[in-house]
Amino acid sequence: MEMESQSHRPAADYADWRKLVAPYQKPDLSKGIWQLANSFSGLMVCWLLMYWSLGVGYWLTLLLAIPAAGFLVRIFIIQHDCGHASFFKSRRANDTVGTICGILTLVPYKYWRKGHAIHHAHHAELEERGTGDIWTMTVDEYMQASWWMRLVYRVFRNPLFLFGFAPAINFVVLSRLPLCDDEGWHNGEIASVWWTNLAIVGWMGGLGLLIGFGPLALILTPVIVIASGVGTWLFYVQHQFERTYWEHTPQWDYTLAAMHGSSYYKLPRVLQWFTGNIGFHHIHHLSPRIPNYHLEACHEQNPALQRVVHLTIKSSLSTIWLALWDEEQRRLVTFREAWQARQAAAAAV
Repeated sequence: MEMESQSHRPAADYADWRKLVAPYQKPDLSKGIWQLANSFSGLMVCWLLMYWSLGVGYWLTLLLAIPAAGFLVRIFIIQHDCGHASFFKSRRANDTVGTICGILTLVPYKYWRKGHAIHHAHHAELEERGTGDIWTMTVDEYMQASWWMRLVYRVFRNPLFLFGFAPAINFVVLSRLPLCDDEGWHNGEIASVWWTNLAIVGWMGGLGLLIGFGPLALILTPVIVIASGVGTWLFYVQHQFERTYWEHTPQWDYTLAAMHGSSYYKLPRVLQWFTGNIGFHHIHHLSPRIPNYHLEACHEQNPALQRVVHLTIKSSLSTIWLALWDEEQRRLVTFREAWQARQAAAAAV
C-alpha cells in the first residue's frame, strides 16, 4: 500500500483544486451515450446467454453471471453519475436515465440520490455518521457499548456478513422500504421507492411469465448477489483503509475528507472499465460533478491530486479486518488491536 506519511497533509496543499478539476466537469454527450449503449447491451447479451446456458449446465450460467454482474455494476455507476447531475448536461436526462438504471439495479434513484448526497456532504465527519456510509464505531464507543451492541457490531463487521449477506439484504430487501427520517426528505424521494418497486415487479413479472419464474430466479439471483457484493466492497475499500481520515465537526475539512478519506483503487484495466473508473474515488469526492469517463484523465494529468493512498487488489485485502477508528492513533484498527491496546494501557496504570 502506497501512502503519504501518517500525518495528513494540510488542506492548503490542495488550495487550487477547484481550478484543477474545472476542465473535467463538462459532460460529453457522445461518451455518455456510448457508455449507455455498451453497458445496457452487454447486460442484455449476458442475460440471453445465461438463459441459453440453462440447457447446457448451471455451472456455465454461474460463470456467465460474473460478466453480467460486471455490467450491472457499470450501470449502477451511470446511475451514480446521474445522481450527481454529471453524466449529462440536462438534469432531466440525468433523472430519466438514473431512474431507468435504478429499476435494473434495484436501487430507487431519487431516494438513493438523497442519501448519497448526505454521504458526500459529511463523509468522514464523526458526528454525522449513519446515512449513506458503512457503520463504523470508534474504539471508545465500542468499549463503552453493551455486550449486546458489541456482538451486533462484530457480526456486522465480519467479512462474511459485510460482503456476503449484507449486500443482498440491502439491495433486495432494505431498498424496497423508505427507511429514513421524514424530516429533510421530499415526498418525491420517498415515492421513488414505491414507483421503483412497482416497475421492478412489472419487468420481473413480465419476464417470469415469458420464460418461467424458476429460470428467471436462476439467472437473476447470482447476478444480484455478485453485483451487490462487489459494489459494497468497492464502497468499503475506498473509505475503510488503515490511514484514512475521520475528524470531529469543528476540525473536519471537506478537502482532506476527499483526498485522505478516499483511496485511489488501482484496478486492472478490465475491472476499471466494469467499475466505471470509480477507483479514482478521491477525485470523485473532491468533485462529484466530474463524470466517471473523465476521472482517470483528471487523476493522470494532475500530479498534485495523486498524493493519496494507493490500493491494489492485493494490498486492499489487508483492510478486511479493520473495524474501529482509534482516535488516539488516528487510524482504523482491528478488534484484536483495540483490545490489546486497552489491556496494555490498563497494565501500565
